[in-house]
Amino acid sequence: MAWVLKMDEVIESGLVHDFDASLSGIGQELGAGAYSMSDVLALPIFKQEDSSLPLDGETKNPPFQYVMCAATSPAVKLHDETLTYLNQGQSYEIRMLDNRKMGDMPEISGKLVKSIIRVVFHDRRLQYTEHQQLEGWKWNRPGDRLLDLDIPMSVGIIDTRTNPSQLNAVEFLWDPAKRTSAFIQVHCISTEFTPRKHGGEKGVPFRIQVDTFKQNENGEYTDHLHSASCQIKVFKPKGADRKQKTDREKMEKRTAHEKEKYQPSYDTTILTECSPWPDAPTAYVNNSPSPAPTFTSSQTTCSVPDSNSSSPNHQGDGASQATTEQIQPSATPQETQQWLLKNRFSSYTRLFSNFSGADLLKLTKEDLVQICGAADGIRLYNSLKSRSVRPRLTIYVCQEQPRSTALRGQQPAAGSAGENGGGTPYVYHAIYLEEMVASEVARKLALVFNIPFHKINQVYRQGPTGIHILVSDQMVQNFQDESCFLFSTVKAENNDGIHIILK
Repeated sequence: MAWVLKMDEVIESGLVHDFDASLSGIGQELGAGAYSMSDVLALPIFKQEDSSLPLDGETKNPPFQYVMCAATSPAVKLHDETLTYLNQGQSYEIRMLDNRKMGDMPEISGKLVKSIIRVVFHDRRLQYTEHQQLEGWKWNRPGDRLLDLDIPMSVGIIDTRTNPSQLNAVEFLWDPAKRTSAFIQVHCISTEFTPRKHGGEKGVPFRIQVDTFKQNENGEYTDHLHSASCQIKVFKPKGADRKQKTDREKMEKRTAHEKEKYQPSYDTTILTECSPWPDAPTAYVNNSPSPAPTFTSSQTTCSVPDSNSSSPNHQGDGASQATTEQIQPSATPQETQQWLLKNRFSSYTRLFSNFSGADLLKLTKEDLVQICGAADGIRLYNSLKSRSVRPRLTIYVCQEQPRSTALRGQQPAAGSAGENGGGTPYVYHAIYLEEMVASEVARKLALVFNIPFHKINQVYRQGPTGIHILVSDQMVQNFQDESCFLFSTVKAENNDGIHIILK
């Protein structure tokens, strides 16, 4: 009996060994590099099941495919979109391939289709202000285009067109039945649309998008067929090659486990399907560029804040000065232009030519820094939010009443709220100092109390035992904030000027 049990154990172990060996053989045959999913699906069992499946999925096959002959970056994670580096001004081929199956879209067989190639922003924040961004680029680079077709190198394209008002797009006709390649040149670089810092800033990504249309009943190419795009970054000449080499060297230093998280670098870039560009295909219906707003210096009056004002946000009594007006959401584009001019943003009037007050107020601080740069972006944001600069020093001043109109002994001491003989309280005026110098005190006293500034000879402060101390810059800097002063005027002995005495 023991012998029989032993034989059963030997047989069972042999079967287990044979089964394990068969499984290991399957693992070797179906290794990562030994099979593809298409080979598995080609097996008869899958063919039988596939024949019973509905054929609706076949209609999702895109009619065209666009392939750009430029290598993708190896430093892109598996589930992220590919990224391709291009050199500024270099010609890159985009192959226009007919991907239709037999019998698909017979209406375009033997006919031409129209494609529009664009370079657009990848970042949605920049897409919101794309028109203004491109207009700003146009003024900085007069006569240049963001995108061009290299016509001598292109094959199979017909009737190429570019619109002067759309510097980032080109269009052409082509026959899907014939070999077609469009060579494009991108002239803008990614760092041209980033805020200037200290150099080495990260450039913004662009997109190359192709939209294809067929003719409608009226012979116009407006019926959308297919759209696809890819993500790119544009560098100065040779910069893309250096960036590609840097990414490749970084990936070589990673471990095998880390490399599995990244896509391999492909020799070509396949544009993936996307939605058609919003203004397609009506962008070229009107070939006349929209007129840019003109600003004539003789017709535009800008109010410049008076340097003698007592405060950046407060008016002195009896003095006319410009105040910062807050822009309203209901402001029209024309009123927005005037507001920009009044607030010293004239260099951005063309950039925001189509913005209403509501459009401008919707922009965040980050948006404005991205559009205008750090310095002007923060300044514009503060102006939109009516953020004023706090004065460095505030003093309160009351003019002493003449002896003839005030009762003796009724003059209030500095810092007290007295009344004159008629029972009317003395009114103090706030003086806001930004520079904290003696000349600023004299200038703002003259402004608030309607004293001719050129007649003020000196400003004194009354000290112990009634002595007069000359007010210097150092004394002003040692004033306590929100100090109260009475002041009187004394006629100068040598001329018709006056002295001001603070008490």
